[in-house]
Amino acid sequence: MPRATPSFVHLPGAAGSPVILHVPHSARDIPAEVRAGIVLDDAALERELDHITDAHTAEIAEAAGVLSAVAPWTFVNRLSRLVVDPERFPDEREEMLSAGMGAVYTRTTHREALRSAATDPEPLLARYFRPYAQAMTDAVAGRLAATGRAVIIDVHSYPAVPLPYELHGTGPRPPVCLGTDPFHTPPELRDAARKAFAPCGETGLDSPFSGAYVPLEFYGRDARVSALMVEIRRDTYMTEPGGPTHPGLPRLAASLAALVDAVTV
Repeated sequence: MPRATPSFVHLPGAAGSPVILHVPHSARDIPAEVRAGIVLDDAALERELDHITDAHTAEIAEAAGVLSAVAPWTFVNRLSRLVVDPERFPDEREEMLSAGMGAVYTRTTHREALRSAATDPEPLLARYFRPYAQAMTDAVAGRLAATGRAVIIDVHSYPAVPLPYELHGTGPRPPVCLGTDPFHTPPELRDAARKAFAPCGETGLDSPFSGAYVPLEFYGRDARVSALMVEIRRDTYMTEPGGPTHPGLPRLAASLAALVDAVTV
């Protein structure tokens, strides 16, 4: 049975799979008690969710899991990143703090107020961020214990046109951007991704977004944990912002499944 909480769902794959498809930004749900601390009116909040949500990425991951020869494990955030962003550093190391987008956002994609700048992040970190981080840590530890390695593939999307919050939005915006980490992204994982996504068009590296998520317990310490961020340009599979999918989605799901298969063997 899936392991579920209001914040996330951890779906099991094949016992011998080292792969975790991580989908952190696909949801729009915001609990009422969190909504009370957001200063946007309902219409403005819906517009912000259209821009900030990696819409339909959970569908891409689910379809890829079905297509994979050996089913990967899947970890999906069930709440909007406007609650907490589970992939941010929870301290001053986080580059996006300068844009008001640390683990708890205080600004929107258009650099407007989302919460008061005086908001104490600690209650949200305690209620949502740390349990999520612990669960992902446990998920990775489970793959290490079962297979001797773990491969985290982060499934994201990004807009075709830069949004004002982006700190590095002036560079290339290819159909698929591969975010890498110097310690946790070995060349063979990067190359497998480029080959798998070749049918979807050009793949680029670390532009407009870079890095790859690894739980802090393993980050920079355990080379058995490899990681890659797959950033898909939204116009390749959906109507922006926040609209329905189009026929590009199945092609992307097939490419993601090809990557899963390539790194499973």
